[in-house]
Amino acid sequence: MKGRVLRGNGISPGIAIGKALVLKSRRIPVIRRSIQEEDIPLELKKLKEALSRSKRQLIDLKKRFSQEGGGIPVCIFDSHLMMLEDPVFIAEVERVIKESRVNVEWAIRLVIDDIIAAFSSIEDEFFRDRKVDIEDVGNRLLLNLSSSPFFQSKMSLSEEVIVIAPNLTPSDLAHLAPRFLLGFATDTGGATSHTGIIARSRKIPAVVGVNGVTSEVRTGDRVIIDGDEGVVIVEPTEVLIKEYRVKQLQLRDYEARLFRTKELEAVTTDGVKVTLQANIDLPEEVDAAIAYGAEGIGLYRSEFLFLKPGFEPPTEEEHFQVYRELTEKVSPHPAIVRTLDLGGEKLSDREGAPDEANPVLGLRAIRYCLKRRDLFKTQLRALLRASAYGDIRVVFPLISGLEELREVKEIFSEAKEELKREGVPINEDMPLGVMIEVPSAAATADILAMEADFFSIGTNDLVQYFLAVDRTNMAVSHLYQPLHPAILRSVKFVVEAAKKAEIEVNICGEIAADPILVMVLLGMGLTQLSMNPASIPLIKNVIRSVSLSEAEEIARRVLTFSTAKEIEEYLLERMASRFSGRVLTELRNNHRGGGNGLSGDKKG
Repeated sequence: MKGRVLRGNGISPGIAIGKALVLKSRRIPVIRRSIQEEDIPLELKKLKEALSRSKRQLIDLKKRFSQEGGGIPVCIFDSHLMMLEDPVFIAEVERVIKESRVNVEWAIRLVIDDIIAAFSSIEDEFFRDRKVDIEDVGNRLLLNLSSSPFFQSKMSLSEEVIVIAPNLTPSDLAHLAPRFLLGFATDTGGATSHTGIIARSRKIPAVVGVNGVTSEVRTGDRVIIDGDEGVVIVEPTEVLIKEYRVKQLQLRDYEARLFRTKELEAVTTDGVKVTLQANIDLPEEVDAAIAYGAEGIGLYRSEFLFLKPGFEPPTEEEHFQVYRELTEKVSPHPAIVRTLDLGGEKLSDREGAPDEANPVLGLRAIRYCLKRRDLFKTQLRALLRASAYGDIRVVFPLISGLEELREVKEIFSEAKEELKREGVPINEDMPLGVMIEVPSAAATADILAMEADFFSIGTNDLVQYFLAVDRTNMAVSHLYQPLHPAILRSVKFVVEAAKKAEIEVNICGEIAADPILVMVLLGMGLTQLSMNPASIPLIKNVIRSVSLSEAEEIARRVLTFSTAKEIEEYLLERMASRFSGRVLTELRNNHRGGGNGLSGDKKG
């Protein structure tokens, strides 16, 4: 027996071996207490003091992380500060205190639980993961209202351990000394959580979504965390531990060698330059992206801006400050911002949104923006204002045809003229792109290319819509095949249409980060690839090993196959003859499912 193997989602790569420290419930106990009317001012005063104390702590945390360096995204705590200052949240807590005549602790618990429930019902993984931040802010407030010592009392570590917990918040990680935290595994959690971002920044191996891990593991148990494979092994044998020690050393050596290539250009052996950019959700991820060697942001998902407890849309100034920071941070490289790509059911006017049977095909993304022109124009005005500070570009999601693009450009022109009349400096030639992610856009790419400044190929949605398959539905997820001939042929057509119209084209879906597909994409003429930052070193390594003529020969051969399985087998064979060791292992890990190339990354 090799120990009990538990599986989850690896959100931070690497291997950790050590003793477990199990932290049970992180929920702060709260007692409901009825109050008299004359007690209300005291409860409101306690709320105000707790808010003030919590904000000071978060500011101190930001300072500490800034001094710590290492690309840790300190701005994560800005979102927590934003919640503490949110007038809707504060007003709701005050309302519960006054109307229900309850103590402030109970009122906070009720309001926080309602917000968490609302986020839990959202389909989008990115938004679901934000409930951890809500819980984190609520816990901070409640602990500041209690007489208990703060987080440090429970979370301080004095020896090296692997933490096992129901969930971990960004504050939890902030208070765990990095030198003692070898890794962690949790019952719940997602790849897009702020906890995951911090773990990756600190290079802490982590596996989340391990159902029942807090029940299976006891404090003191020997545990292996494999963040690459998303595996937790409880009480492994000595033989297995030795195997993982060797793997751990190999991985560290491999990462060190790979990381050293960040200063090298992504160029083929015959001198063709390839631009590698990063997909990010938050401006604070820019530093990490640059550290991995990104030459710009190929996809900034602006949905984060709509993260507010009350679902209030951001103001123009809030948009502008974020885009300006993004632009200045990434300069002299470009930043491509995708306008709002959510459905109306997730936004402030939920009462006005239709009850849709199939929201994925309903009022979302550009369709929602065209219905809510006020909200859309606010975002466009802010993007135009930010264009005066660097190379910022805009891409519109879910465009299905030329009429939609023209309507979008009409609103954009209105926003531009307004700002010019107001004397606001802008870049009047800010490029406007189309996200190619629905079959109709791909099929009419030659038409769209006549009126778009560039294309971004979003293969995740393109695969879903093209093959009519929901990859989150386990009954049909095996049909989600990025290597399907229909997908590769459509990508080729889009690239050729862009080239013919002499506009730029990049690809920002998961397949850009798939090492066995890189040569195919190069062979089709793509020289701009955008991906999750951590994938950049490996992809650069692959690019630097191949010539353009060889990539073109591989692309031609791939397009002759009839099935995704045939394509995958051919590409793996070609890669096996070129690479060995850890690189080859990573290539195979990406294709364990056989024929689908699904790596489990998030939307692009």
